[in-house]
Amino acid sequence: MKHVTTLLLSCLFAMVATAAHGHEGDDADHSGSDEASHAVNKTTGDKRIIEANGLPDHKPGQFPNRGNPNSISAQKYHFEMPLKPKANDEPRPIDRYTFGVAVNGVVFDPGTAEVWRPGDPIVSRPGRDTRRGPGDEPGRVWNYDAMGKMNLGIDANHAHVQPTGAYHYHGLPTGLITRLHKEKGGERMLLIGYAADGFPIYAEYGYQKADDSSSPEKKLKSSYQLKTGNRPKGEDGPGDKYDGTFVQDYEFIKGSGDLDECNGRKGVTPEFADGTYYYVVVDAYPFIPRFFRGTPDSSFAKRMGPPPGDPGGPDGPPGRRGPPPGPGEGPRPDER
Repeated sequence: MKHVTTLLLSCLFAMVATAAHGHEGDDADHSGSDEASHAVNKTTGDKRIIEANGLPDHKPGQFPNRGNPNSISAQKYHFEMPLKPKANDEPRPIDRYTFGVAVNGVVFDPGTAEVWRPGDPIVSRPGRDTRRGPGDEPGRVWNYDAMGKMNLGIDANHAHVQPTGAYHYHGLPTGLITRLHKEKGGERMLLIGYAADGFPIYAEYGYQKADDSSSPEKKLKSSYQLKTGNRPKGEDGPGDKYDGTFVQDYEFIKGSGDLDECNGRKGVTPEFADGTYYYVVVDAYPFIPRFFRGTPDSSFAKRMGPPPGDPGGPDGPPGRRGPPPGPGEGPRPDER
């Protein structure tokens, strides 16, 4: 049996888990859940293993709410990822994977299931007619962005709840960042989680010179830009001005910011003094990365399941090991 040990690089995660166990007061209110946040980070062999119940260690918004009819409930997450991830030459779309998991055990899941189809009006609230289905052709639908104009009940932590009860982040985890900022003595380059491919995730800030930890910290900028002009209309698109309502309203312009198409870069960090590739969650599109630089572990794959509202649906939660989904298999499993 392999010896299980906790890496020094995981100390921050362990601190978060410990704080989550003993935290009381307003921050222990999980909007209907009787459990406290729980997250454990350990290593065995060449794997990092994260087990968590997915409950936030900060005060979430009120759920259900007008834009989100779901209540927060504990999950049973078991994630695995390589300790020494390898970067691929080409970026890989997230597709049917959860992007990653925060140090408090809440997952990062940027996509939605809401789409526009030819003939539909642009709407501000989700409904049965806006959910993507197996008959939708990828090239003919436009994806509503969770951080755009549609009201999906996102709270102050840029999170909301799936029909499974899974609280998940669509943007910067504000409550978590606030607490880590205080715990780290005001440090701004904060390790907030790990992606499904094993690379670390940081919040907004990095060193001005990526390979020099003595250089000042600065707020890193995405290289995605809002398109100018109007969307195509009729059978080709919903029309109207590009305004961030849809994922397709943005385009990647290399060199326009600090980060690549995966919203990451190579460099040194407080936890990785010898350097690593790392992702950055930012306050503008794509907010949470939409592409992997490495190869995601199958424990982050989403399972297909019953329709929304049915037990285990929609598409089932990640965090249970199984075969990775095949390319083009079934509908896109992004969730509200």
